This record gives sequence, structure tokens and C-alpha cells, in this order.
Amino acid sequence: MFAVGDCVIFIPDGARGTVIAVNGSFCHIVWEDWFTSWEKAEELRKENLESK
Repeated sequence: MFAVGDCVIFIPDGARGTVIAVNGSFCHIVWEDWFTSWEKAEELRKENLESK
């Protein structure tokens, strides 16, 4: 499950963003280009920041 503040990657295209809201199985994401959108949680994965 995702929480506000999680860094995520959109699986289909690799875009990176930050979760700003969660509503059921959807997450509101602000992307690195400042665009925002609601995405299905199943299309997201948490970014592993420790490996950078």
C-alpha cells in the first residue's frame, strides 16, 4: 500500500513522482515535471531510494 510522501515509479513508462493523496486503490501523484494525475496503485511501485 502507498502513503502520502512515498516516491513512486509508474511501471508502464518509468516516470517518477510523489504520492500526494490516496483514495482506495488510486493514488494522486505529482510527477517530476509537476503534472498531477490519479493512477491505479497496481501500476505503481515504490522507488528504492537506498540503492541510489
